[in-house]
Amino acid sequence: MIEQVASAFERQDYRTAAKLLKQLLKETPENPWVQFYVGRLHEASGKPQEAEKVYRRLLRDATNTKIVTQARQGLQRLLEIEQEERKRAIAQATADANNAELGVLVLEPVNNNHKTQLAQKFAQIIQIDSYSARLLLPSRGWRLYRSGAVGELKFYGEQLQNAGIPCFWAKLTDIEKIQVFQVNYFAETTQKATIICRNQANQLGSLSFDWTEVKGRVQGLLPIFEEVVDVSARRRLERKTQTQDYFQFCDLHLPQRRCILRFYDNGYEFQQGAKIAPQVSQNTIRINWNNLLNFFDEQLSSIKIWSDFALFAETALDQTEVLNNIESHIHLFRREKTNWDSAFHLYSGLIFLNSISE
Repeated sequence: MIEQVASAFERQDYRTAAKLLKQLLKETPENPWVQFYVGRLHEASGKPQEAEKVYRRLLRDATNTKIVTQARQGLQRLLEIEQEERKRAIAQATADANNAELGVLVLEPVNNNHKTQLAQKFAQIIQIDSYSARLLLPSRGWRLYRSGAVGELKFYGEQLQNAGIPCFWAKLTDIEKIQVFQVNYFAETTQKATIICRNQANQLGSLSFDWTEVKGRVQGLLPIFEEVVDVSARRRLERKTQTQDYFQFCDLHLPQRRCILRFYDNGYEFQQGAKIAPQVSQNTIRINWNNLLNFFDEQLSSIKIWSDFALFAETALDQTEVLNNIESHIHLFRREKTNWDSAFHLYSGLIFLNSISE
């Protein structure tokens, strides 16, 4: 009867094949040839996952080399079909001009207890091995996983979300639309706070806001690089670029106004405007900055503080194509351009967009 099943498949007469297999499953359900043709029937019926299970079971258990070869060929066909369908879906997803814009796909942290299980799903969706997938899934902080056409990122992102893997995607143009004001100092700190600041055209002005408008707070350290002279192992003098210190940054997000208020320790004029804390002549910038952060703690006690920028930067600094397309709105004197500044603005901008989408 197996020959009749094979003949039915050659004629693509799947109805007859199904009837014959139904009878064979009652008589010899463990017969590997019967199992193989059950897999073929699943494949022909548009049930690739069921077919894959059968083929993989045969690869594991079958001893007949011909069946093993046929099962391997079946898996190869399923892979080719999946790849072709994926290409069509991505082409369709990026056909619209808006979906062809440059974007990023960010992975959010997963629970270590579920990491192995989620890594298997991640590997299947992204088509990589499970070991690499496990390394890519973050346990702490965000990972900038991929950049490209936002329609393609959405295609992958929706599959990941459906598999229980937390992630999100965003267009860089949406980050560009966020206004950034560089804060010089607070003129007033009452219920209606007023800041003296510069806009993106470097024009000096003032902006008043209510503390309840602030929905996000982002803090991060940006390295200060200096060229130093060092002695090599061969006792030769070498010039090296090293991190000497850090600038401290803090962004306050006002999503209703679609703007960010940006503070940094060496840019805030602590001797001007409203007194945040008692001023002592011996106060260092670090002490004054900590006083400012404590002041934010009092005014914004219920607002989440995002401070995992260093973890995000580890995954973002090599994404040169993305960072080169981002205006950092950070005006530090640097001898050489660095991706750190754009990475911080990207991190803050992604948090901003996430907050308004919730």
